[in-house]
Amino acid sequence: MCTPEETSLLQAEETFLALLGRINTLVFQPLLLAEEPSNSKDQECMRLLLQLSEQYQHLWDLTQASLQTLRQRLNCPTTVSLHTLHLLHSPDLFLEAYQQYFVIYSSCMAVQTFQKATRKKSEFWRSQRKALKQFLTSVTLETSGAAGLPHILCQPLTDHVQQYVLILLRLGDAVDEHHSARELIIQAADRFVTLQSFIRQVLDEALATHSLWEMLGNRLVDALCMADRRLLLDSQEVPVVANPVRADRVLLFNDVLVLLQGHSFQTFNLKLVWMDARLDNKQISSRYGFHVITPEEEFFLSAKDAQGKACWLSKVSQAICQVLSGRRDIPVLEQHQNQERVEPPTSRYCLYTFRTEDRLRLATYDGNWSWGKPHGKGTLKWPDGRNHVGDFHHGLEHGFGIRLVPHGPEDKYDCYKCHWREGQMQGYGICEYANESVYKGYFRDNMRQGFGVLESSPQAPQPFKFIGHWDRDKKNGYGVWEDKDRGERYIGMWQADHRHGQGIVVTQSGICYQRTFHADKMVGPGILLLEDDSLYEGSFTRDLAYIGKGKITFPNGYFLKASFSTGVGKGFHTQGVLETTAHPLDPTHTCKRQLGLDAFPVESRWQGIYQQFREFIYSNCPEDAQEAFLGFHVQTAKELRKSQEYLFCDRGNPDEVSAKIKDILAELPTHREPESLQLYLQKALKSSVHPLGKLLKLLTLTFQATYSGLGANKHLLVLAQEEVQQHAKEIWAFYQGLLGVALEQQGQVQEESEDTSKSHSEAYRLVLPIILPCFYPELFMLYMLYHEKEDSLYSQGIADLSLFPDTKLLECLDVQKHLWPLKDLTLTTNQRYSLVTDKCFLSATECLQKIITTVDPREKLEMLEKTYVEIEDTVSRILEREYKLPMDDLLPLLIYVVSRARIQHLGAEIHLIRDMMDPIHSGGLYDFLLTALESCYEHIQKEDMRLHRLAGVCNQKALW
Repeated sequence: MCTPEETSLLQAEETFLALLGRINTLVFQPLLLAEEPSNSKDQECMRLLLQLSEQYQHLWDLTQASLQTLRQRLNCPTTVSLHTLHLLHSPDLFLEAYQQYFVIYSSCMAVQTFQKATRKKSEFWRSQRKALKQFLTSVTLETSGAAGLPHILCQPLTDHVQQYVLILLRLGDAVDEHHSARELIIQAADRFVTLQSFIRQVLDEALATHSLWEMLGNRLVDALCMADRRLLLDSQEVPVVANPVRADRVLLFNDVLVLLQGHSFQTFNLKLVWMDARLDNKQISSRYGFHVITPEEEFFLSAKDAQGKACWLSKVSQAICQVLSGRRDIPVLEQHQNQERVEPPTSRYCLYTFRTEDRLRLATYDGNWSWGKPHGKGTLKWPDGRNHVGDFHHGLEHGFGIRLVPHGPEDKYDCYKCHWREGQMQGYGICEYANESVYKGYFRDNMRQGFGVLESSPQAPQPFKFIGHWDRDKKNGYGVWEDKDRGERYIGMWQADHRHGQGIVVTQSGICYQRTFHADKMVGPGILLLEDDSLYEGSFTRDLAYIGKGKITFPNGYFLKASFSTGVGKGFHTQGVLETTAHPLDPTHTCKRQLGLDAFPVESRWQGIYQQFREFIYSNCPEDAQEAFLGFHVQTAKELRKSQEYLFCDRGNPDEVSAKIKDILAELPTHREPESLQLYLQKALKSSVHPLGKLLKLLTLTFQATYSGLGANKHLLVLAQEEVQQHAKEIWAFYQGLLGVALEQQGQVQEESEDTSKSHSEAYRLVLPIILPCFYPELFMLYMLYHEKEDSLYSQGIADLSLFPDTKLLECLDVQKHLWPLKDLTLTTNQRYSLVTDKCFLSATECLQKIITTVDPREKLEMLEKTYVEIEDTVSRILEREYKLPMDDLLPLLIYVVSRARIQHLGAEIHLIRDMMDPIHSGGLYDFLLTALESCYEHIQKEDMRLHRLAGVCNQKALW
């Protein structure tokens, strides 16, 4: 059964719905039928009226829905419960509709929308005075009916909300205490009570704002008046004084803080206003003051007493929270006195254009803020086209960032992808310039500093590539320059962007020379090595023309001491003495002369790389600076220039090894045992994100840039060999540094520094075998060029020996017949022992051939040892007893095995093993076996003519 209160609610809804219909007919329809406004202010008024009308219609629809559910309830009280009433199960819809209506209504009040809308039809509204009067109970319409429009569009709705409250309260008392709908009724009543408070505050703020616009001059009103702007607090009501800035009046709106001084004013967006009222802030002189911080200005507001300070702090804090929430149209409700002040977040996101800041003048920043400064990730754009996207710290670029700098009138940019520190490029970065050249390396104070690579576009008029050291944006120190236009590579010292000091030049024709340079000009005598292994010592021009006194040493030992000159149209002239006395010539004097050994000590060549990694250790491996110290690797930024997605620059981790330095340092101490350490080093050095792997990658880059292509010159072999060995030592030292930091962070103490010899031994034993594959292609090419002549003689000797069948070759090599493995030879019906080839000592031959399947000198030596063991096992099997070969028997047998293995470039292999093997093996078995292999190699070279004659005799017998 229905209660009387439900009937009262039905009657109230019917009455209100009818009232809404009459108001719509008498008020909204005439207002909206007005002519299309021409100026912007009238257009704004019309926009507000349309919004108000739409929200009015929404209230009408809700009221109809509520009325419908009430009628259903009254018609069928036994089947339709109280829960179905629209007003009870969806009170939030009513609250939101009324809130939005009164927000729009208050905007109309604040900017006098009703007065402006009715001004042109004042006679019409005067004639409607009697019709409009029926809607008002407390307002007297005197001359114009238009004056009552604000009351007509407000009073009926506030009265109806009051009816909702009264009826719902009575309904809550009427239903049984245990009724399931009673809780819904009480909640709905409470919400409408809150709505009443909300409406009162909305109307009060609108009235105060309207009064303020009436008081201020037209110029200020035009600048400050906005439809959704509300006055929250005025220093004339709650006194507050601003300093050191001058202000007659301080106004707090729901979106801005305004300082008025005469006819001028300053506005501060509340999204970017921070307040500091901490007692320990020594900048605050007054006990009732607080610090106001904005992006470009800071000042203090001082109240008269504690109550005034609390009022301002509370109101400003609430307004900031409100504007940050994005609901500027809904005012803040008054808080209870015992409720604490809401603290706005210090970290915010906002768009702002700087006005007076010198460095950022007229620049627009869109991103995160903290205490008035860009802080976090954001985008900074200048009017001149500069664009910076990345990390900021206390107002300055700090961390990884990408900056575009326009270059010239064309749509071209310099693109910097690098790390920043306190507003300047600092650490590793990549810059793609507008001319399509690319720099990858380190910066300091916005200048290239330390190690870096600069390469031009392949389509440039004079393409080049420089890899080396930089100082204050100029090439300085050791570096390699490749002039792709001239086909030359310069390896040596630089100063202020000029070749300066000792340097080596290698040409694509194979000619190379070493000279002293001064500001890009060659000075003093030099060394010039020609393709035919002739050596010139003296002065010469860049075009390699001899000038002045010099000496030419020819490959056959002859030499010419003379004075040389050239002239236009005169040709080449020389005057001197040619010495033709034949005498033995040291091959290292001409064909194997090594350049640069004294000029560039290996310890000083790539300090730009080592230094960055050492500094990383010295600073205790900070995680936030890991990329800045150690670098990163990304794809080209040409695509980045075309889009705004700069921060999606791929600096990810494709490896299994963790890229975070804290994880790396935590894992390092767990790999102290030799086997575990070796496996860990293999994994780390192959990773592109591990510090060890990054160091190896940079060193590989420098090695390839120096010794590949044009740099593949036999006169640079020792330079390259020294570098590889030095890199192993530096990588081991870097590992030791990382381990020291890791142990320190775990509270452990690292063992005392090892002596130098032991440290070098560890580098050879653990590091060199792992890193050698990275340098092997270029290094082995240099060994092949260096030993080209010897390998050519060796190859000819191998070809001659291959003409012999097994038994004949064993006989020629003076191998004792009882050591011949004839039992291993399987003959066919028409075959004799003298015709079988490549069958004797087959297992030893196959074992020796494996020497070329690995680049690790230790593994090569192990293959050589297995070859020796296989030879001895074969002989022991033949003799049917254990037999240790003496040197007289071993050497011929080893020559046989080497000849049948047919290893190419054996001389290069032997010398690479000798140079790169662990010094610990010197004087041991490996050293003995390698010496034996060298003897075989030399024997095959020297015996080629004799064996060739024997092969000829053998062929004649076979024909006979």
